[in-house]
Formats: sequence, structure tokens, C-alpha cells
Amino acid sequence: MDIKIDTDHVRAKAEAHRVIKRKATLKKVLSYTAFVGPALLFFLVIQILPFFMGIYYSFTSWNGVSSSVEWVGLENYIKIFTSDQKFMDSFLFTTKFMFAAVIISNVIGFSLALLLNAALKTKNILRTVYFIPNVIGGLLLGFIWQFIFVKGFASIGSLTNIPFFKLAWLGDETTAFWGIVIVFAWQISGYMMVIYIAALQGVDTSLLEAAKIDGANSWTMLKSIIIPLILPAFTICFFLTISMAFKIFDLNLSLTGGGPFNSTQSVAINIYQEAFQNNRYGLGTAKSILFFLVVAIFTTIQVLATKKREVEA
Repeated sequence: MDIKIDTDHVRAKAEAHRVIKRKATLKKVLSYTAFVGPALLFFLVIQILPFFMGIYYSFTSWNGVSSSVEWVGLENYIKIFTSDQKFMDSFLFTTKFMFAAVIISNVIGFSLALLLNAALKTKNILRTVYFIPNVIGGLLLGFIWQFIFVKGFASIGSLTNIPFFKLAWLGDETTAFWGIVIVFAWQISGYMMVIYIAALQGVDTSLLEAAKIDGANSWTMLKSIIIPLILPAFTICFFLTISMAFKIFDLNLSLTGGGPFNSTQSVAINIYQEAFQNNRYGLGTAKSILFFLVVAIFTTIQVLATKKREVEA
């Protein structure tokens, strides 16, 4: 009899423990759902669903307005690679722009970070000043610099006769290209500077002091100690600048509009014009899918390469 009572007691206790455990699990699931659920829902509705719809529309000849959608298979993709020279030119421009903008933006951002990480009395003010261009909208920034290039530089050139200021900055293919690079680098370098400063502040100063005692100069410490220690920051900054440079739209639109003669037309502007001005939504979507794949490949290769350097360092 005692044994039966003990057995029933153990079973009841085990059952109560299971009930408590189920309630705790349910509470945890509900709390996770309450916090993550809305964000996940918005992500699915705003990002994932339109992405797969875009893949579908890239195989159609939909004009973006009518209710009828005609399936054309790979016709849009074949047209892009065989007869759309304007898209290829815009892709070539965007690729050249990406390489130039990434290098210049990161060099300026890292240089500013090294300068403002030193013990300067005005470093906090200067950090704010250099970061301000990043908070200005691309369209507004483009129109401001358009005025500077067209009116400001022309006025300075007429007063000083300096050839640099007398160039047709937005009216020539070469100078227009470098004009967009200059404005992009001016806008984004402050953002990169903040990331590099955060990384530099995490460097152990005792290592630098030990290197100084051993006779290392500033260049040696930068090359052999500082840069290897902050390689994760380079990974982040390269990733951000590559993706931003590839996706340039508003700055390009407000500065040159893709001119002169479409010589500075980015891929994003080409896709926009194809889909919303020429009403060839299916073809524009096919271009955007190809563009997505190219950006994904570039950024993946960059992240893998810099991550490998982090491990080796």
C-alpha cells in the first residue's frame, strides 16, 4: 500500500513538472513571437514577398499597369544580353564608379579616423562636422553640388583663371564621372570614419606603447599592429561602400540625370527608366534580378576575402 502511494505521488509530481515546463515553453514562445513576430511579418511582406514576385514578373512582358500578364520565359534575359547596349554601358559605368568610390571613401574615412582618434581638443566637433554630409538626403546633396559645380566653380575659375575650376564638370563624360565620385566620397566618408574610430578605440594601447619602446615608428605600428587588429572594421566598411556605390540612384539622378548622353547612367537609373518610364516592368524587373545577383556576388567575394585576411592576421 505504501509503495502504491509513493508511486502515485511520483507520477503526480512528474505530471505537474511537465505542465510547468509546457507553460514555461509556451510563455517563451509567446514572448519571442510578440517581439520578433511583427518585425518578421513586415520583413516577409515588404522584402521577401516582393522579391519572389519580382522573380515571377521578370519572366513576363507586364507593363506594370494592365491586369493581363503574359509569360515570355527567358525572353527578357536574352534581350538584355543580346541587344540592350544601354544597360551594359550603365553596368560598366556603375562598376568603374564602385571601384573608384570604394577606394577613395575608405582612404578618406580611415585617414580622418586616424586624425580624429588623436588627442585633439576639437575632435568631437570635427567628428560631427565630417559626419553631417551623411545625414543630408542624396537628392538634396546632389542639387547642392550641382550648383557648386556649375555656378560656384565657374565663378571661382573666372576670378582666378585656375584651369581646375574652369572645367565643364557635369558637361563632360570624364569630369562628370569624377564629379559623382567626389560627391559620393564626401557624403559617405564621415560614416566610414565613425566605424573606423570605433575600431581604433578598441586597440590595446599597451601594444602600441610596447612597440614604441622597441623602436617602431608610426608607419610600422600602423602596418603591423593597428591595421591587422581592426580588419573587421575594414570588412564592414568595404561591404557597406560596395553595396552603396552599386545602388547609387538619387545622387546620380540629381547631379547628372545619367548625362551627358547617358555616359554617367547608373544601373539603378536604367532599371527605373525601363520599368516606370518605358512601362516595360517585366524587362526592368529582369534587369533588377541580374543586378541583385551581381551585387550579391561582389559583396560575398569581398566579405570572404577580408574575413580570410582577418583569420590570417
